Amino acid sequence: MKLTLRVWRQKNADADGAMSTYEVDGISADMSFLEMLDTLNEELILKGEDPVAFDHDCREGICGACSLVINGDAHGPERTTTCQLHMRSFEDGDTIDIEPWRASAFPVVKDLVVDRSAFDRIIQAGGYITAPTGAAPEAHATPVPKPDADFAFEHAECIGCGACVAACPNGAAMLFTSAKINHLNVLPQGAPERETRVLDMVGQMDEEGFGGCTLTGECATACPKGIPLVSITSMNKEWLRATRTSGKR
Repeated sequence: MKLTLRVWRQKNADADGAMSTYEVDGISADMSFLEMLDTLNEELILKGEDPVAFDHDCREGICGACSLVINGDAHGPERTTTCQLHMRSFEDGDTIDIEPWRASAFPVVKDLVVDRSAFDRIIQAGGYITAPTGAAPEAHATPVPKPDADFAFEHAECIGCGACVAACPNGAAMLFTSAKINHLNVLPQGAPERETRVLDMVGQMDEEGFGGCTLTGECATACPKGIPLVSITSMNKEWLRATRTSGKR
Protein backbone atom coordinates (compact mmCIF):
# COMPACT_ATOMS: atom_id res chain seq x y z
CA MET A 1 0.00 0.00 0.00
CA LYS A 2 0.97 3.59 -0.57
CA LEU A 3 -0.19 5.98 2.11
CA THR A 4 -0.08 9.67 2.94
CA LEU A 5 0.62 10.32 6.61
CA ARG A 6 -0.11 13.62 8.30
CA VAL A 7 1.77 13.41 11.59
CA TRP A 8 1.82 15.83 14.52
CA ARG A 9 5.39 17.07 15.08
CA GLN A 10 6.29 19.03 18.19
CA LYS A 11 9.78 19.52 19.63
CA ASN A 12 8.69 19.75 23.26
CA ALA A 13 5.85 20.87 25.53
CA ASP A 14 6.74 24.54 25.14
CA ALA A 15 7.17 24.55 21.36
CA ASP A 16 4.41 25.08 18.80
CA GLY A 17 3.42 21.95 16.93
CA ALA A 18 2.12 21.34 13.42
CA MET A 19 1.09 18.52 11.12
CA SER A 20 3.82 17.30 8.75
CA THR A 21 3.03 15.26 5.64
CA TYR A 22 4.93 12.12 4.63
CA GLU A 23 4.50 9.51 1.90
CA VAL A 24 5.16 5.83 2.66
CA ASP A 25 5.11 3.05 0.09
CA GLY A 26 5.36 -0.73 0.17
CA ILE A 27 3.28 -1.06 3.34
CA SER A 28 1.96 -4.58 3.88
CA ALA A 29 -1.61 -5.10 5.05
CA ASP A 30 -0.19 -7.51 7.65
CA MET A 31 1.95 -4.85 9.29
CA SER A 32 0.85 -3.41 12.60
CA PHE A 33 0.33 0.35 12.75
CA LEU A 34 3.51 0.74 14.79
CA GLU A 35 5.49 -1.30 12.25
CA MET A 36 4.27 1.10 9.61
CA LEU A 37 5.59 3.99 11.73
CA ASP A 38 8.88 2.09 12.10
CA THR A 39 9.10 2.01 8.30
CA LEU A 40 8.51 5.76 8.15
CA ASN A 41 11.19 6.38 10.77
CA GLU A 42 13.72 4.22 8.93
CA GLU A 43 13.19 6.35 5.84
CA LEU A 44 13.50 9.58 7.84
CA ILE A 45 16.74 8.42 9.48
CA LEU A 46 18.24 7.50 6.10
CA LYS A 47 17.42 11.02 4.92
CA GLY A 48 19.10 12.51 7.97
CA GLU A 49 15.80 13.74 9.40
CA ASP A 50 14.49 13.47 12.95
CA PRO A 51 12.35 10.32 13.38
CA VAL A 52 8.83 10.59 14.76
CA ALA A 53 8.75 9.99 18.52
CA PHE A 54 5.94 7.72 19.71
CA ASP A 55 5.30 5.59 22.80
CA HIS A 56 5.48 1.79 22.64
CA ASP A 57 6.71 -1.12 24.72
CA CYS A 58 5.25 -4.64 24.66
CA ARG A 59 3.44 -4.29 21.31
CA GLU A 60 1.08 -7.03 22.49
CA GLY A 61 -1.85 -4.93 23.72
CA ILE A 62 -0.90 -5.46 27.36
CA CYS A 63 1.20 -2.57 28.69
CA GLY A 64 -0.89 0.44 27.59
CA ALA A 65 2.13 2.39 26.36
CA CYS A 66 1.01 3.00 22.79
CA SER A 67 -1.18 6.07 22.53
CA LEU A 68 -2.18 7.58 19.21
CA VAL A 69 -5.23 9.36 17.89
CA ILE A 70 -5.69 8.00 14.37
CA ASN A 71 -8.07 9.83 12.07
CA GLY A 72 -9.73 11.35 15.11
CA ASP A 73 -10.20 8.07 16.99
CA ALA A 74 -8.22 6.98 20.06
CA HIS A 75 -6.21 3.92 18.94
CA GLY A 76 -7.81 4.09 15.49
CA PRO A 77 -10.84 2.58 13.74
CA GLU A 78 -10.82 -0.75 15.59
CA ARG A 79 -11.54 -1.37 19.27
CA THR A 80 -8.01 -2.38 20.15
CA THR A 81 -4.69 -0.86 21.12
CA THR A 82 -2.62 0.95 18.50
CA CYS A 83 -0.01 -1.81 18.51
CA GLN A 84 -2.67 -4.41 17.68
CA LEU A 85 -4.20 -2.31 14.91
CA HIS A 86 -3.14 -3.67 11.51
CA MET A 87 -2.83 -1.90 8.21
CA ARG A 88 -5.55 -4.10 6.72
CA SER A 89 -7.93 -1.66 8.39
CA PHE A 90 -6.86 0.93 5.79
CA GLU A 91 -6.99 1.14 2.00
CA ASP A 92 -4.27 1.81 -0.55
CA GLY A 93 -4.04 5.56 -1.15
CA ASP A 94 -5.55 6.53 2.21
CA THR A 95 -4.54 9.70 4.03
CA ILE A 96 -4.06 9.02 7.74
CA ASP A 97 -3.92 11.73 10.41
CA ILE A 98 -1.84 10.76 13.46
CA GLU A 99 -1.92 12.86 16.62
CA PRO A 100 -1.06 12.45 20.32
CA TRP A 101 -3.61 12.16 23.13
CA ARG A 102 -5.30 15.55 23.51
CA ALA A 103 -5.80 16.50 27.18
CA SER A 104 -4.42 19.28 29.35
CA ALA A 105 -3.43 16.68 31.95
CA PHE A 106 -1.35 14.85 29.29
CA PRO A 107 1.21 17.45 28.12
CA VAL A 108 3.14 16.63 24.96
CA VAL A 109 6.73 15.53 25.59
CA LYS A 110 7.69 15.28 21.92
CA ASP A 111 5.73 14.59 18.73
CA LEU A 112 3.27 11.80 19.60
CA VAL A 113 4.59 11.15 23.13
CA VAL A 114 2.63 12.55 26.06
CA ASP A 115 3.33 12.59 29.80
CA ARG A 116 0.77 10.31 31.48
CA SER A 117 2.32 10.46 34.95
CA ALA A 118 -0.97 11.97 36.18
CA PHE A 119 -2.32 8.42 36.08
CA ASP A 120 0.56 7.25 38.28
CA ARG A 121 -0.22 9.88 40.87
CA ILE A 122 -3.89 8.83 40.93
CA ILE A 123 -2.79 5.25 41.60
CA GLN A 124 -0.35 6.39 44.29
CA ALA A 125 -3.19 8.21 46.06
CA GLY A 126 -5.02 4.99 46.85
CA GLY A 127 -4.50 2.14 44.41
CA TYR A 128 -3.16 -0.30 47.00
CA ILE A 129 -4.36 -2.56 49.80
CA THR A 130 -3.29 -3.21 53.38
CA ALA A 131 -1.59 -6.61 53.49
CA PRO A 132 0.61 -8.24 56.12
CA THR A 133 4.11 -9.18 55.05
CA GLY A 134 5.29 -12.76 55.02
CA ALA A 135 4.28 -15.84 53.09
CA ALA A 136 1.42 -15.68 50.61
CA PRO A 137 -1.90 -16.58 52.25
CA GLU A 138 -3.82 -19.68 51.23
CA ALA A 139 -5.80 -18.85 48.09
CA HIS A 140 -9.08 -20.06 49.58
CA ALA A 141 -8.58 -18.47 52.99
CA THR A 142 -10.73 -15.47 52.02
CA PRO A 143 -13.85 -16.53 50.10
CA VAL A 144 -14.90 -14.12 47.34
CA PRO A 145 -18.36 -14.46 45.77
CA LYS A 146 -18.20 -15.26 42.05
CA PRO A 147 -20.06 -12.07 40.95
CA ASP A 148 -17.60 -9.94 42.96
CA ALA A 149 -14.61 -11.79 41.50
CA ASP A 150 -15.94 -11.31 37.98
CA PHE A 151 -16.57 -7.61 38.63
CA ALA A 152 -13.05 -7.18 40.00
CA PHE A 153 -11.42 -9.00 37.08
CA GLU A 154 -13.43 -6.98 34.56
CA HIS A 155 -12.13 -3.71 36.01
CA ALA A 156 -8.61 -4.99 36.62
CA GLU A 157 -8.25 -5.38 32.85
CA CYS A 158 -7.66 -1.61 32.55
CA ILE A 159 -4.13 -1.08 31.16
CA GLY A 160 -4.00 2.66 31.84
CA CYS A 161 -3.45 3.62 28.21
CA GLY A 162 -5.47 6.85 28.47
CA ALA A 163 -7.74 6.25 25.46
CA CYS A 164 -10.71 7.10 27.68
CA VAL A 165 -9.28 10.56 28.35
CA ALA A 166 -8.36 11.12 24.70
CA ALA A 167 -11.83 10.12 23.51
CA CYS A 168 -13.75 12.14 26.09
CA PRO A 169 -14.86 15.58 24.83
CA ASN A 170 -14.19 16.88 28.36
CA GLY A 171 -10.83 15.14 28.83
CA ALA A 172 -12.20 13.29 31.88
CA ALA A 173 -10.39 10.40 33.57
CA MET A 174 -13.41 8.94 35.32
CA LEU A 175 -13.34 5.57 33.54
CA PHE A 176 -9.68 4.97 34.39
CA THR A 177 -10.09 6.10 38.00
CA SER A 178 -13.28 4.11 38.51
CA ALA A 179 -11.68 0.93 37.13
CA LYS A 180 -8.76 1.26 39.53
CA ILE A 181 -11.06 1.95 42.48
CA ASN A 182 -13.72 -0.66 41.74
CA HIS A 183 -11.45 -3.63 41.20
CA LEU A 184 -10.09 -3.18 44.75
CA ASN A 185 -13.19 -1.92 46.56
CA VAL A 186 -15.30 -4.94 45.64
CA LEU A 187 -12.84 -7.39 47.18
CA PRO A 188 -12.45 -8.09 50.91
CA GLN A 189 -8.71 -7.36 50.63
CA GLY A 190 -9.56 -3.81 49.60
CA ALA A 191 -12.09 -3.20 52.37
CA PRO A 192 -9.80 -1.43 54.90
CA GLU A 193 -9.13 1.50 52.53
CA ARG A 194 -12.50 1.40 50.78
CA GLU A 195 -13.61 4.90 51.79
CA THR A 196 -10.26 6.67 51.86
CA ARG A 197 -9.35 5.11 48.50
CA VAL A 198 -12.25 6.60 46.58
CA LEU A 199 -11.95 10.00 48.27
CA ASP A 200 -8.18 10.25 47.78
CA MET A 201 -8.09 8.94 44.21
CA VAL A 202 -10.98 11.11 43.02
CA GLY A 203 -9.41 14.08 44.79
CA GLN A 204 -6.08 13.46 43.07
CA MET A 205 -7.83 13.08 39.72
CA ASP A 206 -9.41 16.52 40.18
CA GLU A 207 -6.06 18.02 41.20
CA GLU A 208 -4.44 16.74 37.99
CA GLY A 209 -6.75 18.93 35.91
CA PHE A 210 -8.84 16.31 34.14
CA GLY A 211 -12.23 17.46 32.90
CA GLY A 212 -15.59 16.70 34.43
CA CYS A 213 -17.63 13.67 33.39
CA THR A 214 -20.96 14.18 31.61
CA LEU A 215 -21.48 10.47 30.82
CA THR A 216 -21.28 10.86 27.05
CA GLY A 217 -19.96 7.30 26.88
CA GLU A 218 -17.10 7.98 24.46
CA CYS A 219 -14.62 6.65 27.03
CA ALA A 220 -16.22 3.20 27.18
CA THR A 221 -16.52 3.08 23.39
CA ALA A 222 -12.79 3.79 22.95
CA CYS A 223 -11.54 1.54 25.77
CA PRO A 224 -9.59 -1.33 24.18
CA LYS A 225 -10.29 -3.55 27.19
CA GLY A 226 -14.03 -2.93 27.29
CA ILE A 227 -14.31 -1.32 30.72
CA PRO A 228 -18.06 -0.60 30.95
CA LEU A 229 -19.62 2.80 31.60
CA VAL A 230 -21.35 1.36 34.68
CA SER A 231 -17.92 1.46 36.29
CA ILE A 232 -18.30 5.22 36.69
CA THR A 233 -21.75 4.80 38.23
CA SER A 234 -20.35 2.30 40.74
CA MET A 235 -17.54 4.67 41.67
CA ASN A 236 -19.96 7.56 42.14
CA LYS A 237 -21.98 5.45 44.58
CA GLU A 238 -18.79 4.60 46.47
CA TRP A 239 -17.83 8.28 46.58
CA LEU A 240 -21.24 9.38 47.89
CA ARG A 241 -21.15 6.69 50.58
CA ALA A 242 -17.65 7.73 51.62
CA THR A 243 -18.48 11.45 51.77
CA ARG A 244 -21.49 10.81 53.96
CA THR A 245 -19.42 8.70 56.35
CA SER A 246 -16.42 11.01 56.49
CA GLY A 247 -18.22 14.34 56.16
CA LYS A 248 -15.84 15.35 53.34
CA ARG A 249 -16.98 16.91 50.06
